[in-house]
Amino acid sequence: QVQLVESGGGSVQAGGSLRLSCAASGYVPSSICMGWFRQAPGKEREGVASIDMDDNIRYADSVKGRFTVSQDNSKTILSLQMNSLKPEDTAMYYCALRRWSYVCWSGSYTYWGQGTQVTVSS
Repeated sequence: QVQLVESGGGSVQAGGSLRLSCAASGYVPSSICMGWFRQAPGKEREGVASIDMDDNIRYADSVKGRFTVSQDNSKTILSLQMNSLKPEDTAMYYCALRRWSYVCWSGSYTYWGQGTQVTVSS
C-alpha cells in the first residue's frame, strides 16, 4: 500500500507563491508516474502536472510558465512550486501516483493524497 501525504497549502494574495509537497511512503513501485491535480468547487478535477521517473514533465496549459513540478533524488517526494498565482488557481490540490506508463499525463492514477487547499484572493 502507498500513502501520500500533502502539505504546503494555504491562502495567498494574487501574484504570490506557494510550494506544495507530497511525501510517498509504504511500498512504492520502482517505476512510477506522479502527478498534481486540482478541483475547484463545482468543477471537475483537472490535471495540473505530471512527472515520471526520468523527469519527463507535462503541464496543463493554464499553469505553464508559472508552476514547476519536481521530484527529490529518491523519487518519493513530489513538489509543486506555484508562482504568479491567480484567483482561478483556487482549488483543492491532490497528489497522485500510479505505476509507470507511456501516458502519465492522461492515464488513470491509483493512489491519492488527502488534498491540500490553495486559496488565492484578489
